[in-house]
Amino acid sequence: MKNKKFVNVLLGVLALMLVVGMAYQFTPNLGSLFNRQTGTPALKVNGQTITVEELEALRRGNPVLSSTDTGLLGDDFKTYVVAQKARQVLYIQAAEDINVSKNDVNAEVTKVREQNKLTDNKAWTDALQGAGLTDAAFRKQVRDGLAVQRKVDSIKATATPATDAEAQLYYTLNQANFVSDARIVGRQIVAADEAKAKSLLAQVKAGGDFAALATANSTENKDRGGALGPLENGAPRPVAQVALPAEVGTAAFALTEGGVTDVIKSGGKFYIVKVEKFLAPAPKPFADAKTDVLTAVNQQKKNAAVEAWGDKLAADMKVEYIDVNWKAEDPTVAKVAGQNIPYSAVIEQVVGNQQFTGLLQQVPADQAAQLVNGILKPQVVQSLIQGYAARKVAQDQKLALAGTRQELAASLAAYGARDVKVTDADVQKYYQENIKQFETAASGTVNEASFKDKAQAVAFRNSWNGSNFTQAATKAGGTVSERGAITGGTESTLGAELKAAIFTAKTLKTAGEGSLSDVVQVGTRYSVAYVTDLKRAATQPLSAVRSQIEEAVLGTKKNEVGSAFVAKQVAALKPTDNLKTILAAQEKRVTAATPKPATPATPAPGTPATPATGTETPATGTPATETPATETPATETPAETP
Repeated sequence: MKNKKFVNVLLGVLALMLVVGMAYQFTPNLGSLFNRQTGTPALKVNGQTITVEELEALRRGNPVLSSTDTGLLGDDFKTYVVAQKARQVLYIQAAEDINVSKNDVNAEVTKVREQNKLTDNKAWTDALQGAGLTDAAFRKQVRDGLAVQRKVDSIKATATPATDAEAQLYYTLNQANFVSDARIVGRQIVAADEAKAKSLLAQVKAGGDFAALATANSTENKDRGGALGPLENGAPRPVAQVALPAEVGTAAFALTEGGVTDVIKSGGKFYIVKVEKFLAPAPKPFADAKTDVLTAVNQQKKNAAVEAWGDKLAADMKVEYIDVNWKAEDPTVAKVAGQNIPYSAVIEQVVGNQQFTGLLQQVPADQAAQLVNGILKPQVVQSLIQGYAARKVAQDQKLALAGTRQELAASLAAYGARDVKVTDADVQKYYQENIKQFETAASGTVNEASFKDKAQAVAFRNSWNGSNFTQAATKAGGTVSERGAITGGTESTLGAELKAAIFTAKTLKTAGEGSLSDVVQVGTRYSVAYVTDLKRAATQPLSAVRSQIEEAVLGTKKNEVGSAFVAKQVAALKPTDNLKTILAAQEKRVTAATPKPATPATPAPGTPATPATGTETPATGTPATETPATETPATETPAETP
């Protein structure tokens, strides 16, 4: 456990190697990553040897990659591992010119030791050995991590600052990110006693002056007539929802047309809020949002600089395969705008896809491969094509956009949908088609008294005066069952007849702190229910949910229109998609390389057949393929560093 904990903490050092979103989907087993100078050579990247042990460690340390090493997925995972490891080596090589002092390394090592309570030298040495490390190897990895991070920072520093045109367009396409909070102009009455609060609410509903009642009775803000915000020219200033307790704010801000809340309990106090005016969220003027806009665009430009740097490293990479078992296939899966998209980029997104991860846990690997090849990979390829084409499309459209491939694709979609609006008809249609999501089922806490005779049940209902329900019903000859919290719209232990009598009928009789239902027949017996904390079923009016419907409908319409715009622009560039050809070739290659079960020899004519006494066991393992991979594995993850 101690060693495992130590290895987990080393992941903090891994973070030093992350480059602008190029994060690991899974964490490798660190204990095997440091044997760089020993082991069986598998390939060389720009002259640097990568061993079989390193590649196997990367595969074993990833729960997806370790799920299989045979079949179509095994072939994909081999390509992924090789591409991943090669790109990691590239980053370390590219950062060799960065100066990292011994003091810098010592500081990081000291931090790890202190966080793990390993300041004692023997404890530190034992922990390293338990993780399969040496102090020197660990320090080398720390040095590499710091160097790569500083190299990345230096690349970001070369990005040109955002222009006014870039900032203005980013603001236009992302106004939802620069919106003021909803606010209300209103007053509140706060009471320490629920009965008093209910009495005051009744006076308000009868036409009483809210401000006067607040001045005379509220425990808060009474000096300004209960105004939520300070008075300005005699009127309350607007306040955001955070100015109110959570439950109170939720109720008050639901009154988008104004009005008065019910009595709401929060923190031992009882609140009534009158919303005089609801101020919906609104886009901030560009001048108010400019600082945040410039920060966002500058970050996109830094991301793009790092992506271009990584692409250049991959383009110049030289790979030499030594172990034929690790010779991977990485052909060009698509071409667009003069750029080749490697197949390993597709596998990278598949491996990191959560749906794929879940699929592997539900079906065998060969079945998962067929599903992924038929559904997920075609989608990934189209997404990659759009990303690789995005910069060309932006240039052709003369748009001042910045960012990585995927950031540009998203911006293009936003540009294509910039004029989309939501109509009242859209809102009405959505509300009617999704009315159930705006319904709140009835609920209450129920005790059921069951009697053999209907007259007994009726007599009990008519005579019960609100005393102890269980004792009174039992004395009257009934059997009491505590049903607990019941929701009217869901299945429960409560019979349908009794549930209807509680939540649908309007003939409940007030008794004690709750209500009694009518007597209903349940099977061969007769029941009456005592319900407390009853809440009737309700449907939120359109006025209360209009804003969230508008947001949902707008998002859907923008996505549809934006996607169609990008697809049309990309289609004009006439991209080629070779996925079907690659998958067919892969299946043929993998099938040919898979060992076949031994076939029993056919006996000579006249020779009696001998019954089998056992079963043949087919050979396992997948022989190496002979087709070399492209020399540019295109993954987005930098080198692993503990």
